[in-house]
Amino acid sequence: MILKGAPMPRTARTIQNESLLVAALEGLQLQKQRIEAQIQEVRALLGKGSGRRGRPPGSGAKRAVGRLSASARKRIAAAQKRRWAEYRKSAAKGE
Repeated sequence: MILKGAPMPRTARTIQNESLLVAALEGLQLQKQRIEAQIQEVRALLGKGSGRRGRPPGSGAKRAVGRLSASARKRIAAAQKRRWAEYRKSAAKGE
């Protein structure tokens, strides 16, 4: 007598299907690894590296974010004014 809602016992067919699916999954994973290796080779030939640009995540210290001192701002402003003066001077000669 089988009770309604009770799990059915495993048959040879369901076990065979499960082993077939496991084998298929393993085969697909191997194909995926081969394809990823080929992609990396092509990227290396193109000079793309791993596809990432810049520093790898977690490397180096975080950039300090702070305010400039008044003297630093004055030095930067003076240097920029000198650069613009030189640019204007060279532009006036070129006309």
